[in-house]
Amino acid sequence: MISLAKRKDLIRAALGELPLDLRVDNVQVVNVYNSTVEPGSIGVKDGRIVTPYAGDYQAVQVLDGGDRYALPGFIDTHVHLDSTLVIPENLSQLLLPRGTTVMLADPMEIANVAGLAGFKALLHSLDKLDYHIFLEVSSRVPTAPGLETTGGELDLRAVSEILTWPEAVSLGELDPSKVLEMRDEYLLKIEAAQRLGKICNGHAVGRVGKELVAYACGGLTDDHECVDYQEALTRLRLGMAVLIREGSTERNLDLILEGVVREGTYSQHLMFCTDDKHPDEILEEGHIDFMVNRAIELGLTPMQAIQMATINAAKHFRIEHLVGSLSPGRWADIILADDLENIRPDQVFFKGRQVVAGGKYIGKLPRPEYPDWLFKTVKLTRGDQAEDFELPHDQDQARVWVIDLYPDQIINTKRQAILNVIDGRVIPDIENDILKLAVVERHGKNGNIGISFVKGFGLKNGALASSIAHDHHNIIVAGSNDSDMAVCASELEKMQGGFVIVSQGEVLGRLPLPIGGLLSEEPVDRIIANLGEINHIYHELGGTLPAPFMTLSFIGLPTVPDLGMTDKGLVDVFGHKLISSFVD
Repeated sequence: MISLAKRKDLIRAALGELPLDLRVDNVQVVNVYNSTVEPGSIGVKDGRIVTPYAGDYQAVQVLDGGDRYALPGFIDTHVHLDSTLVIPENLSQLLLPRGTTVMLADPMEIANVAGLAGFKALLHSLDKLDYHIFLEVSSRVPTAPGLETTGGELDLRAVSEILTWPEAVSLGELDPSKVLEMRDEYLLKIEAAQRLGKICNGHAVGRVGKELVAYACGGLTDDHECVDYQEALTRLRLGMAVLIREGSTERNLDLILEGVVREGTYSQHLMFCTDDKHPDEILEEGHIDFMVNRAIELGLTPMQAIQMATINAAKHFRIEHLVGSLSPGRWADIILADDLENIRPDQVFFKGRQVVAGGKYIGKLPRPEYPDWLFKTVKLTRGDQAEDFELPHDQDQARVWVIDLYPDQIINTKRQAILNVIDGRVIPDIENDILKLAVVERHGKNGNIGISFVKGFGLKNGALASSIAHDHHNIIVAGSNDSDMAVCASELEKMQGGFVIVSQGEVLGRLPLPIGGLLSEEPVDRIIANLGEINHIYHELGGTLPAPFMTLSFIGLPTVPDLGMTDKGLVDVFGHKLISSFVD
């Protein structure tokens, strides 16, 4: 919120009674409101834009924009900060050179580990960051009550409290089971958000027909789970915005936008999000800038693509008075770039301060201050012994359910396989790429271990494991043998979370993520190098996935079809129930 004194200063500056703090001359202003590009000079006072046409105003500092295009900072409309592996304080180094100045974040991962205290701890530096974080208040912590064990929860009272925070802009993604089963707690969370004039984000994966209509009637306003154009179109027809997603394992942009271009679909209710993207891919491929440029390559006009990354998002989340355009009174979040056909931010300003020069971050990273207890959240009571991963069976062979991974998506398909039983225990079928999959409860509550099977990793020997397992964030491990799986779980407890890969009892690679078992305080370049090393080791062991640990983290999600996996066992997502790993 702007204070009364600052508002008056802004008005006085606009009247020419006070000098501007900054004037950026000689720019081509991209006006996302009227879809024009015209010469201008951007005036800034107290971090806010006075006017994009400030050529005759006095200013304390004057910069030459070099005839570059000036456009608003980009907005990521749905992201889980924890999935970047990087603490918010260090993310500036990755996001700002890519032109992203606004993150609309749902911190449900840390909340599932550590509840409201963890939620608050993650966000302790909000006012010190060189980018905006607005909150999509986590609506489902835990995600699947009764089907998983989590470390924390956010009940109706906690959610209602967070919704009143000035940073809160929406109720975070709510999966269909909560609405279609008309569960009071979740419907009351929707009402709490709407009473405050805030929207409610959707998660309508796989829903069609009457179920989708009923879901929309529940008060959900958008969906980031659309896989292709047809799914997107069904949402748009019902008045739901579509947050087009392009993360590490959720590659939806091409299939949706190819249809948008082909059919000439109205784009005002389309916007971009990453949801979950690892830092190495942000560095190498890009962030929202990558999506904007790819949209242009697919046939959208530069203006359409820029509007999807800026004003469309700001309007949908009702924050267009703060961000999303280079208009009077908005925060002075400005990208300067040489080309609109292939946008590469050269200079970036955040609240009127230059934070990127020559494509490099030049700001100052705030010092993180996380509580000690948040570094001690991995507490195993079982899972460090090979026998903990045995799946007994009394026949020579067993027919089991297998989670069959779907390339470049987080959805999966349910299939059956017949596996051999040796010494009364079901074993994986490495020749046919079927590994054992287990989820080990790591919050120190009950020692549950769910066991099933997965196809698609390509691993020939060994095991890989992660303490990031959406959304319960227990330890999830896939492997060719029980012994290596046990070593993985034991190593994750020693380093208090992260990624690990093991073969023949030896730890070959590890990436510690000790903050809640989700994040690291290490410098971004060190995290990226470490991630590259363990991905390389995985590929040397026969692995075929481009982002194996991101894929692994989503297999545990009990709200994305067909199957999910938790510490309590295999989950039939559409039926929202636990099922046996054995086919009846």
